Parts: sequence; structure tokens; C-alpha cells
Amino acid sequence: MTKAALAIALLFIPSCAFGAEPFARTIVEGKGGIVPGQQVLVDVDVYVPDFFTSPPQFPLFDLPNALVTLAGGRSQNLTETIDGVQYTGIRKTYAIVPQISGTYALPEFGIDFSYSSDGKSVKATVNAPAVSFSVEGSAEEGEQRVTFAASDLTVEQVFDHDARFMKVGDALTRTISITALGTQAIMIPPLDPGTAPGLHRYENSPAIQDGIDAGRHIASRRTETFVYTADKEGRFVLPAVSYTWFDVSSHQSRSASLPAITVDVSAAASTTAEIKPAREDAPLPLPYVNRQKAAIAIALVLAACGLIWIGYSALPALRSRINLARERHRSSYRYRLANLRKTILTASEMEVYTALQQWSRQLGYRTLEMWARTGPEELRSEIDLLSRRLFRLEKGNFDRRALASVIDFSQSSAHVTPPSLPPLNPEGGYRMNRTNVSRAISGGLHRGQGLTPPTPNA
Repeated sequence: MTKAALAIALLFIPSCAFGAEPFARTIVEGKGGIVPGQQVLVDVDVYVPDFFTSPPQFPLFDLPNALVTLAGGRSQNLTETIDGVQYTGIRKTYAIVPQISGTYALPEFGIDFSYSSDGKSVKATVNAPAVSFSVEGSAEEGEQRVTFAASDLTVEQVFDHDARFMKVGDALTRTISITALGTQAIMIPPLDPGTAPGLHRYENSPAIQDGIDAGRHIASRRTETFVYTADKEGRFVLPAVSYTWFDVSSHQSRSASLPAITVDVSAAASTTAEIKPAREDAPLPLPYVNRQKAAIAIALVLAACGLIWIGYSALPALRSRINLARERHRSSYRYRLANLRKTILTASEMEVYTALQQWSRQLGYRTLEMWARTGPEELRSEIDLLSRRLFRLEKGNFDRRALASVIDFSQSSAHVTPPSLPPLNPEGGYRMNRTNVSRAISGGLHRGQGLTPPTPNA
């Protein structure tokens, strides 16, 4: 009994629950009252039980006596639940324009795609079912004549300037646009603007455009451009324009028209200008003055660039001369004397003593003692006080200003070649016994002998 109940329950479970498969549908929108030239939309839906891993590839197919295209912008996503299984779908719309009355059968065709099955991407192909629709002939146009069918058609025109007035040699551009719903721009027939005797007409290639936003609908447009020229004076007429089409909403033929326009063409303005002789005292025309100013400005810029280039080229030699002049100035007697006086007035006592030693050597003396002996008594006294403070640590201050004022004396300008004498006592003494000096001059003094340290009463 239990097995029988289980078998009965299995009969009520949908077979798709065990293995849902992709499928396709084909739907013809608005089958009734189709006339030749009217656009017929055919929706093809493809469904998979999970989701797509690659989009369906909708092919184009041939249909005798009809134009078949894929309508742009009409692809949309779908969802549907069938027998408890949720399907994901994609819809693509074909636009078919029949050329004659009769029955049109759309063949079955395959659509390739990939979808997810048990977590894996699977390639699949489904066949769109065949469908058919009938096209009725218009009683007004005859069954076999191709007409243009649309809805809400409008015809408009604009000119690039006032079309009522022209001059000989001018050009007048006329732009006529045809906008309609329920069709494609490629299906909108060309417009015949008629002939305007006395005017030459030139046509530009038409421009077509689909997907124009027209409120809640999408429109298509064909734009025609005509150019008119006149080679003589007179009054000419652009004839009225009539455009016939079949309104699929009312199933009647309708006509849109543009009114005729009269164009008055006048003589062209004289192109010969009177040439007047220029007076000598007349001011130069402004463009000439501006050109002169521009030429002067350019010349000044070029001159400045030349000077900069010359200066840049001569820069190394100029820098070398400046450095040489600076070195000469720094090695001059007056410059060194000023630096020495600044050192005496501001530096420490040891720096002053060292600077005085360097000064005496630069003047040609081997020791500070030999240079001091050639100077005034005040120079020797101040140097003696400085030496005692530094090397005997005796108290007392030497007069910096007095020392700075007596370092420049006439004898110092002569370079004296000092005798071969030993250096001063390392303890800082510089005075020498007269006897020892005589012995040193005679050549009998041994280096290091005969030096006596300075005495306080010397």
C-alpha cells in the first residue's frame, strides 16, 4: 500500500522539476490589419532555468518580399516561473516590413547561448518556433503596390536665412525633415521638392536617424537638404510639397504638405570699390601702425635674446676676471691691513698674536721680534705686554686701539731679508741679548744658544 501511494505522489510532481531545460517563444505583435509597408514587430524570447553565462546570439534570416532587421534598443530581460521553476529570459525584437500583401511565414531558426547548470557553464541551442502573419492590401492603393505605412508622421522645413529675399549669386539652403512613429528611418521614402524654374537646385545626401525620443515613443527621421542658387534677377516660386503616407492607426491614406514660397532675387552688390589716392599728410592706417609696432617689438625681443646669448657665452671669462680682481683686492696691502686691525680690535688675544706673526712674515720678516724692532716704541711695548699675558700669565691689559694704530709704519712697507736666526723662544719671549745678536751675525752662534727670555724691566 505504501509503494502505491508513493507512485501516485510521483505522478503529481512536474517532470520539469527533475530536469528543466531552456526553451524559446515567438510572438507577433498586432497581427490584425497589417498593410504593405507597415512595420511588423516579432518578439523572440529565450528562457533558461538558472541564468545566462553568455548572451543569446539572435541571427538574421531571409523572408521573401520583406525587409527583416533587428530593432535596436528593444532587448530586455525577463523572469518567469513555470511549474515551480524560475526561469530567466532575454527578449529580442525583429522588425519586418512586408512589401506586398499575402501570408508571411517566419521559419524556425536556432539561437546559441550558454547558461549555468549545477554550477557549471553549459552551451545550448534552442529553436525559435515558426510563426506567420497576413498582410492585407489597401483598397485605395491596390493589393500589389508598395506603400509607406507609419503613425503620427510630420513634415517640417527650415531655411538658413529669409527665403523671400536673395541676391544674384547667393545660395539658399532648405532642410526638410520627415519624422514618424512605428517605422524605421531606412523605410521612409524620399521627398520630391518639385522644380523651381529659374533657380538651380542641388541635393545633399539624406540623413537617417532611429531611436529619436518622442515622449513615450521612439521615432525615426529622414532629413533632406536642398540648396538653391540664382544667376539672374526676378521672382521665383518654390512649389508646395505634398507627402503621402498610410496611417496604420486609422487605416487611411494621409498627406502632409508644405506651402509654396515666393523668392525675390535682386541684383548683387557691386564688387568694384573706388580707389582714392592717399594724401601725404593723412595719418597712416591703423593696420600699418600696428604692423610697425609689432616689428619694433620683435626687433627688441631679438636684440634682448642676442644680448642674453652673448652674456651667457662670455660668462666663464667674465667670472674668471671677477675672481682674479677679487683675489688681487684681497691680497692688497690695504685690505690685509684692515683685516689685521679688525682682528686686533675684536678677536681673542691668541688670535691677535697669531695674526701679528702672519703679518710680519708677509712683510718679509722671519719673526715677530724682527718686525717689531723696526717699528715705533709703542708697537714693541704693546706686543711685549701681549706676549707676557699669553706666555707668562702676567696681569695687565694691552691697549688694542693703540696697537691697531701703530702697526702701519713706513718701515714696514720695505721688505727686509732677515738674518739667519733661530725662532723665538717657545715660551713667547722675543727679545735677544745684543751680544748674542752680534755672535749670530758673525756666524758663531749655535742654533738654540744665546736666547734669553723677556724680562719685565726690558
